[in-house]
Amino acid sequence: MRRLAALLLAFGSAAPTLAVPLAEHPPLQAIIDGLVGQDGFERADLERLLGGAQFQQSIVDAITRPAEKMPWHRYRPIFMTQQRIDGGVAFWRQHADTLTRAERELGVPAAVITAIIGVETRYGANTGRYRALDALTTLTVAGLPRSGFFGQELRELFLLGREEHVDPLTITGSYAGALGLPQFIPSSYRAYAVDFDHDGRRDLLGSPADAIGSVANYLNRHGWIYGQSISAAATVTPAAASLAGTDPTPRLVLADLRRQGVTDAADTTVPASAKAALIRLDGDQGDEYHLGFQNFYVITRYNHSPLYAMAVTQLAAAIGEQHGAAP
Repeated sequence: MRRLAALLLAFGSAAPTLAVPLAEHPPLQAIIDGLVGQDGFERADLERLLGGAQFQQSIVDAITRPAEKMPWHRYRPIFMTQQRIDGGVAFWRQHADTLTRAERELGVPAAVITAIIGVETRYGANTGRYRALDALTTLTVAGLPRSGFFGQELRELFLLGREEHVDPLTITGSYAGALGLPQFIPSSYRAYAVDFDHDGRRDLLGSPADAIGSVANYLNRHGWIYGQSISAAATVTPAAASLAGTDPTPRLVLADLRRQGVTDAADTTVPASAKAALIRLDGDQGDEYHLGFQNFYVITRYNHSPLYAMAVTQLAAAIGEQHGAAP
């Protein structure tokens, strides 16, 4: 806390003049040196851009209290609302052709793509109010456990801006520097975004088609299995409960789990030889259990929280049911 307090004195955005120029902070100087030496940037351009960045305490506050730290019975109602389900159905209808093409070409269901965009930004209604440059600069110098990660993402932001011909000073996103309708961090944007509307740009900030294709591409590249279920509700014996946790990695053979006292609705899309994770969540009525299959794990590559993956799974099911029932 002392280190953070010192940083706030030096970089506090409330001060009209920074006590120490933000661009001169050692981690930022290292990023500048790397971009100049390895990537051919001009030092003066980078110093100008970072000179326009602002340290924001609200970003530090937000990153230290993510929703994924909530218990499941408080997290679920944030996303499982009728408004968000209705919004998903409307988004699906509006972009039906694009979603159908993404499902056909990349093997990811339209409902899942829609649900991820719904969880992330309410279908583009809330893509974030912070400048990505401010968010990533703040988190790079704030002395938090993942400051090195955010420093790397700041470097990726400059590379992304050059590749996509976008001024980093104009890009807005979340407090963590996530961008566009699907909230890709800059490295994921560079690695997985696709030009799905074929206009010559990968535009996750303004193109729903590119966002749809990019979400599908991300899940596909991380090992999505077409036609296989994501998860299944389960009941467990006291002995089997010891196998449960929050790690979504599918390590346990489904047939073995069933022999050890895990009961689930027999799912013919998942072979008994497949591996699964037994997930415990803090529900309204106490512990609840779910089997997470490969596709559940793939969703956690988007956001590592099993709460997130379960919210996407359940929202996708609700959107799919309502979409299918609509005349």
